[in-house]
Amino acid sequence: MIIDFRLRPATRGFLNMHIFRNQERIASWSGRLGMVPPPSAKQGDMELMLKEMEEGGVTLGVVPGRQANAFMGNVPNEDIAAIVADYPGKFIGVAGIDPTNRAKALEEIERFVVNGPLKAVGMEPGVLTSPMYADDRRIYPIYEYCAEHGIPVLLMGGGGNGPDLSHSNPIIIDRVCGDFPEMTVINTHGGYPWVTEILFVAFKRPNLYLCPDMYMYNMPGVSDYVMAANTFLSERFLFGTAYPFIGFREGVEQFKALPFKPEVLPNLLYRNAIKALKLDIPCKE
Repeated sequence: MIIDFRLRPATRGFLNMHIFRNQERIASWSGRLGMVPPPSAKQGDMELMLKEMEEGGVTLGVVPGRQANAFMGNVPNEDIAAIVADYPGKFIGVAGIDPTNRAKALEEIERFVVNGPLKAVGMEPGVLTSPMYADDRRIYPIYEYCAEHGIPVLLMGGGGNGPDLSHSNPIIIDRVCGDFPEMTVINTHGGYPWVTEILFVAFKRPNLYLCPDMYMYNMPGVSDYVMAANTFLSERFLFGTAYPFIGFREGVEQFKALPFKPEVLPNLLYRNAIKALKLDIPCKE
């Protein structure tokens, strides 16, 4: 079993996002990682994407909704719920939340997560129309609600998370994890490029999971991620491709080729994802 913890499928509202519309941008980002965009991403072909998932050995994909600025694009939670329903057993949905509208955010969480099919909440405060930091106190009522209801929270922290690198400073994640120790936090993009710093935050905050996804491929700092995954982070490190930037077969092959200990690899590929999202599925090899 392999669970890809971060992908954006080639269907519904995702096709209106720049990552599918701007092929030059996809090729540029993939090329800098030493990769080539997969054919399904170039064609915006969902059936081909499913075939590529199967060929890469990816069993399930975690699909986050997105509430962001006009450039990054928006994918409503109705679309995420529909994708989960349209392709049963293939995708795990995450509700994308805009924390600037707190009342609507809480309403969406209740509708799509507490009483709906989605398994977690995702926020990307740095790429909102009016960027925020993830430790902004205006977001705290949302964290409080998620903590009370046992809802995992995905926070984008790393990569292009905001107008500058300050939005990915691991101190922000450290504060959120410290203020809500009972809430599971998954840091997508793995705090990159603040690798050493985010690893220490994960060392001291047992409620923090890391998913470096696309920054595990041919980037400085990968050896530090591997060292952590082999030791203290072996039960809180997650595999992800960030499709459409990385293809499934290439992503899986290169990830497995890294010097992970054989005994921890199943944790990274699926067991940790099952635990983080509290999924009721058997852990099959």
